[in-house]
Amino acid sequence: MENSKGIQIGLLVLVGALLVGNFMGGFDGLFGGGDDAKDAARESLATDVTGEANSTVAPAPTKTAEPAAPTGPTTTMEFEETEFDYGTIDQGEKVNHTYSFTITGNEPLIISNAKGSCCCTVPAWPKDPIAPGATGEIQVQFDSKGKKGTQSKRVTITANTDPVQSFLTIKGQVTAPEGEAAPATQPAPAQ
Repeated sequence: MENSKGIQIGLLVLVGALLVGNFMGGFDGLFGGGDDAKDAARESLATDVTGEANSTVAPAPTKTAEPAAPTGPTTTMEFEETEFDYGTIDQGEKVNHTYSFTITGNEPLIISNAKGSCCCTVPAWPKDPIAPGATGEIQVQFDSKGKKGTQSKRVTITANTDPVQSFLTIKGQVTAPEGEAAPATQPAPAQ
């Protein structure tokens, strides 16, 4: 009888050790668990059965999503201009501008993403690889609806270049319709 209790305790200790080893990442290669599995395990342990946060276990650090850069050989591109000033426009107008570039490297250019700094700035870019020596264009549209005053928007291009990201700027002034005055500054309270 004592022998079977000893076996049961030994098995429980073994199972506990395996669980702790798996949680700590000791068996990642055997069970296929990676950082995502460990993060999920840490998060589940960070709350107790009532759903309350457990202060003894720190939550897993959050990961910042990195833009997906194409893999493989890198190349270079040269823009005719990286900044465009559209001057002064009325609120609600849309500005379209084309940024032209040339592939100056020895490998084809692959643009994996182009993103505006806000939803009012929308880029369109070539989805197919561009051969060395060839030219390409990125179209950018800025929508001034709801905007007023000085505007400067940035487009981030992610490609197989070094560095991975390139930046374009579209800027200018947006005038508000008559009757819509600029926000007044309030004087500081007397002390």
